Amino acid sequence: MTVHHQLTGPEDADVVVLSNSIGTDLALWDQQVPALARHFRVLRYDQRGHGGTPAKPGPYDLRDLAGDVLELLDHLGIERAHFAGVSIGGMTGMWLAEHAADRIAALALICTSAELGPRQNWRDRAALVREQGTTAVVEASLPRWFTPALAERPDVAAKFGGMLGDCDDEGYAGCCEAIASMDLLAGLPGITAPTLVIAGRDDPATPPPHAERIAAAVPGARLEVLDDAAHLANAEQPELVNDLLLDHFTRSS
Repeated sequence: MTVHHQLTGPEDADVVVLSNSIGTDLALWDQQVPALARHFRVLRYDQRGHGGTPAKPGPYDLRDLAGDVLELLDHLGIERAHFAGVSIGGMTGMWLAEHAADRIAALALICTSAELGPRQNWRDRAALVREQGTTAVVEASLPRWFTPALAERPDVAAKFGGMLGDCDDEGYAGCCEAIASMDLLAGLPGITAPTLVIAGRDDPATPPPHAERIAAAVPGARLEVLDDAAHLANAEQPELVNDLLLDHFTRSS
């Protein structure tokens, strides 16, 4: 598996891995990299079937997606890293913190869930995309990713709608199936990495109760709920998210 990735920042600094939401590529983190890379070695990568990473035939599960991360870290000679993920990226991070704890120094979970039903909805979306392509879900996705003022901006629609429309159909569908089969709740109390949980108050995809459930279960976790932010909170409130990530990872370093 060749995972498309980019490294930015000082070569001798602690590494921060950034993991994308379903339907986006590593450009999701464009507004985080300049701030983080002043202090950390930033590793962005694309989930399989997204951006520059090829797809494998689905279905996938979180073990597959987390395995891609572990193989990438091994390939780059990175033994231990901080990890921040949005949506399915956060699910990937929780799996790693539960099953490969020695590789995760600190964890930041943005607009994500440890169990996201109804499961059949995700299987139905996978079937739709395999039949009609990812362009069939662009119109419905943008209002879930952003609050109305941002979702209706032409530049935002072009950038993020383009990311989703460019996803490999099988890769996107396989990631839908990974979400459908995902249940990380039982392992949350065993997470030992310092954990920051961020929610968007206006997020219809993973509303704040999902973040509250994670933060209540992970020992010592910190919860932050951001106003005027929907599902892609790091793109909608970049300065707030940057401050939270810098503070969290600096403390953990």
